[in-house]
Amino acid sequence: MKKLINGVDAVVTDALRGIAAAHPSLRVDVENKVVFRAQAPRPGKVGLVSGGGSGHEPLHAGFVGYGMLDAACPGEVFTSPVPDQLIEATKGADGGAGVLHIVKNYTGDVLNFEMAAELSGDEGVEVASVLVNDDVAVQDSLYTAGRRGTGATLFVEKIAGALAETGAPLAEVARVAKEVNDRSRSFGVALTPSTVPAAGKPTFELGDTEIELGIGIHGEPGRTRAPHREAREIARIAMDAINDDLPLSGETLVLVNGMGGTPLLELYIVFAEVAAYLAEKGATPVRSLVGNYVTSLDMQGFSVTTCSLTDELTRLWDAPVETPALRWGR
Repeated sequence: MKKLINGVDAVVTDALRGIAAAHPSLRVDVENKVVFRAQAPRPGKVGLVSGGGSGHEPLHAGFVGYGMLDAACPGEVFTSPVPDQLIEATKGADGGAGVLHIVKNYTGDVLNFEMAAELSGDEGVEVASVLVNDDVAVQDSLYTAGRRGTGATLFVEKIAGALAETGAPLAEVARVAKEVNDRSRSFGVALTPSTVPAAGKPTFELGDTEIELGIGIHGEPGRTRAPHREAREIARIAMDAINDDLPLSGETLVLVNGMGGTPLLELYIVFAEVAAYLAEKGATPVRSLVGNYVTSLDMQGFSVTTCSLTDELTRLWDAPVETPALRWGR
């Protein structure tokens, strides 16, 4: 294993020190492993808190800032943040208008966010939660009951974050967050496994000519293994899975996301195939992102996420954002 680390036990804290040094717009509590906006909380604004295991960067800490999250909690690599972290984040993001928890559907995340919400409520913080479960690949997996939360997490954080900046109440921000999730679908493909530093070896094995269709962001098994083939065919498999679950039409927000080890050159090849597929179905990718946003350490592969847009969701997507990983309009 070759990693740019100082030691397997210090990976997350060392990365947090780097985030703090690189981004003065953030306030990083290294001891409690929480990343805040430097000015958080903002009085009268709904706070947004998310989190999950490290190894998916820039998710979630890279999306802390104006127009998105107020706080993020990184757990250890591929490990849910603990309730104490989430409570600190919730209290630190509460400006008196309540806090929205954005929770990917993994069992550990769900249980720990639920406990944090209950204990924060006991301390007088109003908390609402939205569950992200956009992955169409499998119904249940190693870490989930039901569908996994993947690329739509970015969409939820951006669009709900934009609405929160307007001073909208907690119930309205939660409603829009849920609507984004309901309108979003994802499917992922792995060409290679990832390697967790503490394990020192790949999370699973793939033959030299094999790919995993429907992979999860922790390397969870997908629908099937298949022979490697042209990007056009692989993209069509992913898009067929999405379209079979929620037929594609109209104005669409599209994310072609790298899993951490895939060159941007190849991601644009995939996006070209996704755009051609959408055109066949009468859908138009009016908004798009291509790059590494919801990763799985050094895995080679990609995921596609689509969201069926409304005028309101498009306006909120276009609203200004300024975070380490996503910024426009300011």
